[in-house]
Amino acid sequence: MIACKSSATRLSGTVAAAVGIRYFSTVTSKASTSSRILLHGTPTGAVVSDVAAFWIRAPVFGTVRKASTMTLTEKEQEEEKKATSLNGGGKKEEEKGIVSYWGVKTNKITKEDGTDWKWSCFRPWETYAADLSIDLKKHHVPTTFLDKMAFWTVKALRWPTDLFFQRRYGCRAMMLETVAAVPGMVGGMLLHCQSLRRFEHSGGWIKALLEEAENERMHLMTFMEVAKPRWYERALVFAVQGIFFNAYFLGYLISPKFAHRMVGYLEEEAIHSYTEFLKEMDKGNIENVPAPAIAIDYWRLAPNATLRDVVQVVRADEAHHRDVNHFASDIRYQGKELRESPAPLGYH
Repeated sequence: MIACKSSATRLSGTVAAAVGIRYFSTVTSKASTSSRILLHGTPTGAVVSDVAAFWIRAPVFGTVRKASTMTLTEKEQEEEKKATSLNGGGKKEEEKGIVSYWGVKTNKITKEDGTDWKWSCFRPWETYAADLSIDLKKHHVPTTFLDKMAFWTVKALRWPTDLFFQRRYGCRAMMLETVAAVPGMVGGMLLHCQSLRRFEHSGGWIKALLEEAENERMHLMTFMEVAKPRWYERALVFAVQGIFFNAYFLGYLISPKFAHRMVGYLEEEAIHSYTEFLKEMDKGNIENVPAPAIAIDYWRLAPNATLRDVVQVVRADEAHHRDVNHFASDIRYQGKELRESPAPLGYH
């Protein structure tokens, strides 16, 4: 009886040890079989290694694991070799293209002088020279109730901005562009959905409004090269953009003519802000640093352009956006749809 109990104990210990190796060990099979393992109640020797190897190869409980024992490093090396062979072998790392099953390729684009085009966010045919001769002093005098409400809404939004940023016009421009890029996207999206619902063309207004949103976004990307916003200013952008997007979305659904009129007044305030920006630079309070490379290519500026040149072309863009939105509001006030009047595409 004692012998049977002892044998059962040894057997259970052997099975437990083997199961522990199989299910709870982090070593590989090769490492396990090459080391000497002492099983409970069994003297050390070659038999022990064979028994351990047997239990690891063919466990009593469960199925045999068929996963590869190749380490993560080895897998990464294999994938890198495959990518290298597909990319032509001995090319440099930065010259490798993205390997894709779908065969989508990016065309190589060059400038007019033959040098490589380094921007992926816009193409050479999307660049332009800003019209600096536009009248910056145009103003729509509010007459109707909706006009006055739009006008004073923008004035109310300006007060906390002046209080928060004061004379820091670089960060002020950054905040302004995060807001100014929203209306074009919202209006274009709603007109797009309306065109789908009604099975009718938009008269080019979808593209015109989306062009406006993209242009405002490029303003932001440019000023991010100059102004380095603090963490709390970035957090403020999150809050302001979220609130303004939803508010403008509802406003456009309720009254498109009010929404476009408000954007027209918002652009008038932007013109005023950039004019003050230029005055501070002329006084020497803001350093007139060289223009960012992205601005030189986007607005086709001279290679030696400065920040002052950038602010001037951005201000001209805002004046064009002012005209487009006041024009859109006038169309709505006359009881017509935007599609009934061709959109001013490419109006820069």
